[in-house]
Amino acid sequence: MDRFKEVEEILEKVRPALKEHHGNLRVVDIRDGDVYLQFEGGCTDCPIVDASLKEVIALTIKGNLHWVKNVEVVQPKYQIG
Repeated sequence: MDRFKEVEEILEKVRPALKEHHGNLRVVDIRDGDVYLQFEGGCTDCPIVDASLKEVIALTIKGNLHWVKNVEVVQPKYQIG
């Protein structure tokens, strides 16, 4: 299975909580076991994004996908390469 699809399947587990706060999250890139995510909508300016990422989202992704080393949040203008 495509790694983007694998991560998206895991994100579907946490998206309902984000959508309750008018937010969302998307996969920007995956490189060498690092997953780069971008928060959108209500999550963009949320003061608990860092806590949400570390305590719930990153643990959920890493706990389900053995190949993931790191999960990072990037800003909207982020470009890799």
